[in-house]
Amino acid sequence: MKDWRGNQAVPMTLKQIADVNFPTRWADFRLLAFESVQTSHKTGEEVPETALALLLGDIHGHPPVVRIHSQCTTGDVFHSLRCDCHDQLHLALRAIAEEGAGVLLYEQQEGRGIGLMEKLRAYELQDQGLDTIEANLRLGHAVDLRDYALPVEILRFLGIRSLRLMTNNPDKINAVYAAGIEIVERVSADVPDNPHSAHYLATKRNQLGHLCSPDNNFSSSQTAPRRH
Repeated sequence: MKDWRGNQAVPMTLKQIADVNFPTRWADFRLLAFESVQTSHKTGEEVPETALALLLGDIHGHPPVVRIHSQCTTGDVFHSLRCDCHDQLHLALRAIAEEGAGVLLYEQQEGRGIGLMEKLRAYELQDQGLDTIEANLRLGHAVDLRDYALPVEILRFLGIRSLRLMTNNPDKINAVYAAGIEIVERVSADVPDNPHSAHYLATKRNQLGHLCSPDNNFSSSQTAPRRH
C-alpha cells in the first residue's frame, strides 16, 4: 500500500495511552492519547510520535466533523497573530460542540514538521522579508514535512469510515482519501486574518494551494485593531 504522496506506506505500531474525561469551555470531551512508532523511509530508524484525539458525541451515527490540527505552540498557546492556527483550533472545537459530535485530532508536528526551534529560526528569516516557503528552504527543510500517517491511523482505530473534514489544506484531504476514508463534505477552516497574518495566508493560498477564501484578506486601507 502507498501513502498519499505515492511512497510505500511504512508499517506503524499504534498504542492508546490514556482515555480521560476532558471538560472544556465548549463541551465535555473524551480525550484519548496515542503514541506510535514508525520506521523512517530515509534512515530506517524507528520514530516515535504522539497525538491526541478529542471526541464528542456519537461519531458513528452519521459522518462526524473532523479536524486534523497540527501543533502550533506560538499560536495555540500564546495566541500569535502571525498565523491562523489558534483561531482554526477554536473554530473547530466550537463547530464540533455545536454539532454535538465530532473529533479533533491534535498531532505533534510543529512548524509543518520542522519543530519549534526551527520554526522560530524561520520566523527570523520571515522578519527579513522571506515568506514561509522561502524561509524553510533557506534553512534546508522541505516546504512541508508533515505526513498525517498517525492522524489517519487514529481515524481507522476509531472506526470512522466517512467524515466531514474541516480543512483548507489539500494535503490533508489527499491523506484521508488515500487511507480509504470517505470525505462526504469539506468544511471550510477559514478564519479572519489580520495585518500580521495576511501575507502568510496569501502564501498558503497562492503557493501551497490551500483553499482559503481571498475574501478574508486584510486590506492595507483598514486600521489594525488595537491590542490592550
